[in-house]
Amino acid sequence: MTAEIARTSAPVAGAQALLDEVEAHDGIAAFSEQFLAALDDPAREHTHLVAHEGEHLIGVASCAPDGGVELAVHPDFRRQGVASGLIARIDDPSSKAFWAHGDLEAAQGLAAARGMEKTRELLVMAIDADALEAGPVELPEGFAALNYTEACERFGRDEVEQAWLDVNNDAFSWHPEQGGWDLDRLHRGMAAEWFDPEGVWLLYDERRQAPVLAGFHWTKRHPGGTGEVYVVGLSSSYRGEGMGGPLMGVGLKHLVEGGSSQVILYVEADNEPAVKRYNEIGFTIAESHVVYRNQVS
Repeated sequence: MTAEIARTSAPVAGAQALLDEVEAHDGIAAFSEQFLAALDDPAREHTHLVAHEGEHLIGVASCAPDGGVELAVHPDFRRQGVASGLIARIDDPSSKAFWAHGDLEAAQGLAAARGMEKTRELLVMAIDADALEAGPVELPEGFAALNYTEACERFGRDEVEQAWLDVNNDAFSWHPEQGGWDLDRLHRGMAAEWFDPEGVWLLYDERRQAPVLAGFHWTKRHPGGTGEVYVVGLSSSYRGEGMGGPLMGVGLKHLVEGGSSQVILYVEADNEPAVKRYNEIGFTIAESHVVYRNQVS
């Protein structure tokens, strides 16, 4: 079968229905949050390759400006060259990073056939609320935890967001997606439908004349109620001072008290200290998401 493949930067009609069928079949979403949003938002500057059989959308690949690619093919049209056809229409595919959520057998086979290798692994770790300690979180002396709303009331929105941004970029200077943010990128994240200003917790050092932001814990609650440790960032000035535990605790307490029966988080598989720390809390590996690339010698 030869599917009709086209390139577009416009919203992709029928993409959500296709992705719902793919998830129902595979047991895992093919597109991450940012790529899903880009299917309807040209401002994110993704390029989309779409494959049709007649009037039916049977495959889609989305290419981000940073070189990331996510791809989905309807289960009834796999092993018919649709994925290869989509990849062939991508500009310089050998330079791209292809995400495989769940690292399913079909993705492994496609990568092997194209000579691609795993270059990154992102773990999803999970814990049941019953396994988390109840009770108040003990903060270090001289520190206060405020949610975003409380912090803005005290310090003003502009000051709070700039401090939050500065800590984020300090903490994630090495990270391909979370680092290098500007206020526009922060505001895009805050514009997500699920964003809750009372679910962003900011840890302030009040031992100084003007309180300083030491770190933040941005939580997320999924439609089914599952909580997520969305982003935890700690300023380099406060690393090694025992701030990570209280910062995690404040966000976890917020999620559990809000009704989340399970909490998940994402962590790089090669970040061994973080994986070990989360294991000690009680998190276990639930999913693996990998990046495949062509290796250039």
